[in-house]
Amino acid sequence: MLRENVNDLLAFLVVARERSFTKAAAKLGMSQSGLSHIVRGLEERLGVRLLTRTTRSVAPTPEGEHLLTTIGPRFEEIEGELVALTDKRERPAGTIRITAEDFAIDHILWPKLRKVLHDYPDINVEFIIDYGLTDIVAERFDAGVRLGEIVSQGMIAVRISPEQRMVVVGSPDYLNRRPAPRVPQDLTDHNCINLRLPTRGGLYVWEFEKDGQEMRVRVDGQMTCNGITQILNMAIDGYGLGFVPEGLAGPEVDAGRVVEVLGDWCPYYPGYHLVYPSRRQASAAFTIVLDALRDRG
Repeated sequence: MLRENVNDLLAFLVVARERSFTKAAAKLGMSQSGLSHIVRGLEERLGVRLLTRTTRSVAPTPEGEHLLTTIGPRFEEIEGELVALTDKRERPAGTIRITAEDFAIDHILWPKLRKVLHDYPDINVEFIIDYGLTDIVAERFDAGVRLGEIVSQGMIAVRISPEQRMVVVGSPDYLNRRPAPRVPQDLTDHNCINLRLPTRGGLYVWEFEKDGQEMRVRVDGQMTCNGITQILNMAIDGYGLGFVPEGLAGPEVDAGRVVEVLGDWCPYYPGYHLVYPSRRQASAAFTIVLDALRDRG
């Protein structure tokens, strides 16, 4: 069936059931002449008369009656499914699994979701803390949080935060004992707190950029862990310099518990994005979560 026939068939069904162009036009919210023109055009394309018209009545021809009894119930079934889908969207339910760093969960995802999940008690959200860029599809996650908007084929990225940057911080006590680094190379002479990544057990390489010059520094120090929050706590306690998200360090800088260094070497990056597989129709629950997380700045 040609796509252009669908709306015309729906118009014909209303006329055939109402047995009146006047009543059908009122029901469809259009003029009687316009409706008559639509049905006449359908008949011409199909090459068959569907309605018998007199000055007093309108009735389906045998061909029109056949069309009414065969396709009418199918359109009703489609309409019923659409109504059922709408009903489900009004009461969204299901579990949404998201993989992300603990900073993104604590400072971006949860502050946004806690505002809306009270209104949707049937939506369950599962957070999995992960620094290893887990394969979202293979591990059956609904979405993952990544810095930047570059994604692999078949994935969609939606921005959920403003621009972000990593900053180097150390306690006043530590920086009283050691001269503050002026360039990233100076970090090799400092006690730095490393982040161990789950991928092959490697250590995170600190990345810097200034005036178009990019620099990657492998640091060393007494402490290593696999969580950003723990790195900040160790820096506060004077065990060295930590490389942590600015949003995490900000309150500690304001309180004077740590001092930011190398600020002119710490560029901003595209913000966090929610990355998920491309799909024709997301679930109602996922749509609610996505809309709550979307950055509108």
